[in-house]
Amino acid sequence: MILRDALQGLTRFDEFQKNLGVAPNILTRRLKHLTDEGLFERRLYSERPPRYEYVLTEKGRDFFPVLMALFTWGNRHLPPGEVAMRLADPATGEDRDPLLIDRVTGRAFHPEDTILVPGPAADEAVHERIAQMKAWFLGFDA
Repeated sequence: MILRDALQGLTRFDEFQKNLGVAPNILTRRLKHLTDEGLFERRLYSERPPRYEYVLTEKGRDFFPVLMALFTWGNRHLPPGEVAMRLADPATGEDRDPLLIDRVTGRAFHPEDTILVPGPAADEAVHERIAQMKAWFLGFDA
């Protein structure tokens, strides 16, 4: 929810706290974690007293498609009368409907045409787990 608010333009501790209604100690801990993980950069905006703002990094901004996917999924599975917010184009006000597509082919992702394969850091356990999932998907024992 902190990332959601940051992607909507909030940057200051008091803004996050007011919008989220979370205890200061919890918010402090979460902002520190997000900063340590490289999603925020902490910048001094007032020296007396010292005050910081939390600015999204490229890694933090890269969370936007994840947030849009979660938002879209939530709205898609609510009864239409219970949808409180919609995604819209700022210029036209027309509804937006995000879709995850492959950057190379331009095709939409679907579970039935997407598989996992081992990456460069995959150990034997990962290779084994992927083989088990493939066997299950194809309907035989690994």
